[in-house]
Amino acid sequence: MKRRHALSLTFGAFGFGAAAAASLPAGAQVPPRIVSVGSALTEIVYALGAEGLLVGVDTTSLYPATARALPQVGYMRALAAEGVLSLKPTLVIATTAAGPATTLDQLRATGVKVLVLPDHYDYDSVIAKIAAVGQVTGKTTEADAMIARGRAEMADLTKRLAMATNKPRVLFLLSMGGGAPQAAGRDTAADGIIRLAGGTNAIEAYAGYRPLTPEAVLASRADFLLVTTQTVQAMGGIEAILDQPAVRRTPAGRAGKVLQFDTLLLLGFGPRTPQAALELAAALHPELARAP
Repeated sequence: MKRRHALSLTFGAFGFGAAAAASLPAGAQVPPRIVSVGSALTEIVYALGAEGLLVGVDTTSLYPATARALPQVGYMRALAAEGVLSLKPTLVIATTAAGPATTLDQLRATGVKVLVLPDHYDYDSVIAKIAAVGQVTGKTTEADAMIARGRAEMADLTKRLAMATNKPRVLFLLSMGGGAPQAAGRDTAADGIIRLAGGTNAIEAYAGYRPLTPEAVLASRADFLLVTTQTVQAMGGIEAILDQPAVRRTPAGRAGKVLQFDTLLLLGFGPRTPQAALELAAALHPELARAP
């Protein structure tokens, strides 16, 4: 298969010294010491049953809860080579969101293998991440099974969404450090999961996240508000969100249609993405629950 050829990596390729290799039985491969940078990648490692290879994770790796007990190397976008190297990894797996690039270059210069995987907000990107992590952890059979299950779930969702009567407009709000809530535009994880669930992102005029303005809220004509449970907590509850004058005047505000999900489940684009898409689709399209 093409992806296997592109990722034809073996445990023995990850920089272990001759002394370590000599202590193994003939023909055995030394397992890598992995630092995982990115919540989705860490979730995949655990879902494949390869968590014993992890020696560290970044601060976004909060699921499963046992990952929090591992040594942390800092925030994925602000890595320091010294902190990573202190864990003596032979392999760092990361997505394109990780950085800075100078840190990754410093790690490579010391002989640490760095595998950077594209992180797009679609299910093909999830499949690519699962396949790559399965390859470098020696869990290709488990990865193939996970991919097959996910593809079947997404195919079933696509089939059911074909019977949907509309594509409701969804406004995703993200609380940012106590400041004004941010609204998700194009090219965001929120935009990606909304589309997978058969909705329309109510903010299409810009890419990324921007501070919410009353005019933008009204112009969104949102049928649903989508938030994370963490945002609900930060903003003081759902009522605090609905109490904003502009929000109250949207179709979603008038109907009280606020959907909340765990951040990593909703936006992680990892092994639980089919679950997130199915649950969000069920909320956006209740009529499909009655479909045969």
